[in-house]
Amino acid sequence: MTPVNHAVEIRDLHKHFGRLEVLRGIDFTVEPGQVVCVIGPSGSGKSTLLRCVNLLEQPTSGKVFVEGVELTHIDVDIDAARRRVGMVFQQFNLFPHMTVLENVTIAQRRVLKRGKAESERIARENLDRVGLSEKADSYPAQLSGGQQQRVAIARALAMSPSLMLFDEPTSALDPELVGDVLTVMRKLAEEGMTMLVVTHEMAFARDVADRVVFMDGGVIVEDGPPDQVIGAPQHERTKSFLRRVLDPTHTDV
Repeated sequence: MTPVNHAVEIRDLHKHFGRLEVLRGIDFTVEPGQVVCVIGPSGSGKSTLLRCVNLLEQPTSGKVFVEGVELTHIDVDIDAARRRVGMVFQQFNLFPHMTVLENVTIAQRRVLKRGKAESERIARENLDRVGLSEKADSYPAQLSGGQQQRVAIARALAMSPSLMLFDEPTSALDPELVGDVLTVMRKLAEEGMTMLVVTHEMAFARDVADRVVFMDGGVIVEDGPPDQVIGAPQHERTKSFLRRVLDPTHTDV
């Protein structure tokens, strides 16, 4: 029987920016269908780790595998490998001069070479998935931040990825707009989408994640089920972080 590949496998990952060592020997895996939330203080290396998964950042050393393909191998077809990975950033990165429908079809047509009719059909299906089918002919400036982020999610989904990466997708949103984006992400999790999510939304991590990874200082400090890492953390660094996040009035002495 052929073994099933991990959705993501990271081996001894290091990343330096000049003299600054941002990632210091990361090892972890994500299984197909899992939702893994990465939490931790600013500067802990969370977003850099995420960007190394699809080589938006080139690791200094170590190996990254997505569905068994080593993205860090010198001979890898990185463009082909990235087509299976969708990414949603903090900023929406929509083309302001294009309609929502055009924003969701352009990469399909240029990268996947889908025809106009097929790409529009898939775009409309995914706009419906994120609750924005009625906004297909609108322009980004006519949408709220939360709606723009949901368009960005639809755009990523339209590429038919097997893995979705989310880099703090709600951090640029007004608080009242966060819920709609998290609802879409919860729905994707229920559908079985493999997701690696960098987030400060502790309720989402606690309720939706299969695993929570706590990072600090470029290393993984804790990795386990949400009720363990968030509900009963073992390490003092995790406890201190959660005290600050869950009770902003708390000050560690």
